[in-house]
Formats: sequence, structure tokens, C-alpha cells
Amino acid sequence: MSNMTRDQQDQANFERSRKIRTGITYALLTLWALIVLFPFYWMVLTSIKSYGSYNAEYVPQLYTTSPTFENYTEAFTAVPLARYFMNTVIFTGVTTALMLVVIVLAAFAFSRLDFGGRDLLFTAFLSLMMIPNELVIITNFVTITNLGLRNTFTGLILPSVTSVFYIYLLKENFDQIPDDLYKAAKVDGCSDFKYLTNVMIPICRPTIVTVLLLKVIECWNSYVWPRLITDNQLYFLVSNGIQEIRENGFGRENVPAMMAAVVVISVPLIVLFLIFRKKIMEGVSRGGTKG
Repeated sequence: MSNMTRDQQDQANFERSRKIRTGITYALLTLWALIVLFPFYWMVLTSIKSYGSYNAEYVPQLYTTSPTFENYTEAFTAVPLARYFMNTVIFTGVTTALMLVVIVLAAFAFSRLDFGGRDLLFTAFLSLMMIPNELVIITNFVTITNLGLRNTFTGLILPSVTSVFYIYLLKENFDQIPDDLYKAAKVDGCSDFKYLTNVMIPICRPTIVTVLLLKVIECWNSYVWPRLITDNQLYFLVSNGIQEIRENGFGRENVPAMMAAVVVISVPLIVLFLIFRKKIMEGVSRGGTKG
């Protein structure tokens, strides 16, 4: 009886410790979630404050008693934000589509095709990741300028149609597919392209979806390159529009209108993440698994 009581006490202590650890974990996760979400809350809050009330605040307020949506109207009337939005959609869509073709074919070549110097070429390819982005931007700017492609969609898109990191990530996923499948497909007379489209791409779809979403986010948030290569409003992206709104504050920064524009621009990315969040986690976990 005493042993049973002792076992019951140990079980009760274990359950109590587990509940305490769980409570602490959830408390820390809740605190972390509040820290992460606070900038978004501040962005939305600022977007519904009037320009006058925002500038009149000597101490930032965590709420507003007189919300207004005039900043959203100001965001689309101060600058042609709708045109910039459409330019960004075109830039993001075309760049992502071209990049997908390039990285899938390159990753397949490095993973399955047997040609001389493949490993040496792939090692040299990976070494490009060591080059600072600043040097790449300067080189791309000189090249695009010499080709006369400034203030064109081609000039905006061309330097972004490939990525060494995405090729490496996809190649690692392709390498996890057993070679026996490839050899069996070749015996059956299956072409390399058909094997790629019918076998490898469906198996690695989570990683491909993750790469696509990351590229969409990268293009959507692109700032330095569009600011550098375009000075014609016909080719401005949303990043250029936000900067224009920021400077359109009658001598002061029009932060509320800028925040309203950021909220509008952020909605598509948030929706994409909510829709494909499971694919993203699956793709990331698969990319980190070997064998």
C-alpha cells in the first residue's frame, strides 16, 4: 500500500511539473507572439490616425479614440499607388515564373545529369554566394545601363531570374529521391524532362512552393534595385510609392498615409502565408532532412 501511495505521489508530482512547464512554455510563447505582432498592430493603429492627431502626439498613444480611414484614400491619391501595385504584380509574377524554370532545370542538371566537371562547376557556383550583394548590385547596374535597359521591366526583372541558394536547396531535395527511380524510368524509355515533370517535381512540391513564396516576398519587398534602376514613374513599384507618400507630408513625413499604404501592400503577402503556411513548414522540414 505504501509503495502504491509513493507511486501515486510520484505521478502527481510529475503531472504537476508537466503542467508548470507547459504553463511557462505557453506564457513565453504568448509573450513572444505579442512582441512579434506589436509592429503590425502599431502599423494598423497609425494608419487609422489622422495626420494632425498623429503629429500632435508628443508621447505615442497605444490607441485612438477617433479612427479615420482617410489615410487609405490619401495613399491612393497622393501617388498613383494602384499603378505601382500593378507594376509590382507584373514584376513579381514574371520574375518568379522565370526563376522557377531556371532553378528547376539547373537543380535537375546538377542532381541527375552526369557530365564532366559537374561537381567542380557546382562548387564554383556555390562560391558565388560568398560575393557581397553590394558588389552584385554594382555589376548588375553597370550591365543593365550598358545594355540600355534602365527604366524597363526587362531591366527590373533580368537580374532576379536566378538564385544560387534556391538552386542548392532544390538540388538537395532532388538528391533525396532514390536513384533507382531514375534508372528504372530510363530503362522504361522515359525522357529526362518527363521524369522531371512527372516524378521529381510532384515529390518536391512542398519545397518548390516554399521557394515560390519566398521569391514572391523577396520581389514584393524589393527596394534597393527598383530605386536604383528606375527613375520613371511608369515603372515604379510599391516600394517607390511608399517612399513618395512618406515625403508627401507638406514639409513633414506623412507617416499615417505611408502606414496605410503598407497595410494595403502587406495584405496579399499575409493571405499567401495563411493559405500556404503548412506547405512552407513541410518544405522547410523536408529541406533540412537528409536521406
